[in-house]
Amino acid sequence: MLELYSLIILMILGSLVAIHTKYLLSAVISLTLVGLILCVTFLYLQAPDTAITQTIVEVIALVILIRAVPIEKDTMGRKGAKETFSAVVTTIFLVLFAFFAYRALLDLPQFGFPLMRVSEGYIREGLVKTGSANIVTAVLLDFRAYDTLGEATVLFTAILGAIIVLRKAGRK
Repeated sequence: MLELYSLIILMILGSLVAIHTKYLLSAVISLTLVGLILCVTFLYLQAPDTAITQTIVEVIALVILIRAVPIEKDTMGRKGAKETFSAVVTTIFLVLFAFFAYRALLDLPQFGFPLMRVSEGYIREGLVKTGSANIVTAVLLDFRAYDTLGEATVLFTAILGAIIVLRKAGRK
């Protein structure tokens, strides 16, 4: 449980950095790191399909946002204390990210041993328990409703995050 709280704290800190930084590129990168931590959190909570959705959304959003952000030429040549601080913070984050990702991946089932017992029950009892003749609808909206809600939340949060980062009002 301590790992989950640590991931949540890292996401909150990354969100605060994304909102309060005056450089748009830093906000985009910070927001992407928050999304990747959310992906590891989904893996930790044993929701790999939601984690995959989150990863795809983050990669696409990162490409679009990086392309949309104008990079200032004068910030590229700066060296000194800020550059050292950025390197140290990035290294610490990558080590923490790798640690939590490794811990989350240890909890997944071993490769090559699928858990097919659940899907057999869905197919066998889907019509009786849900009343839906369409088994896909029955699985998505009855048996796996929380998972579907999680995936919709991922998409909504990505759109909301992009709107917040790209806003003009209130940007320092």
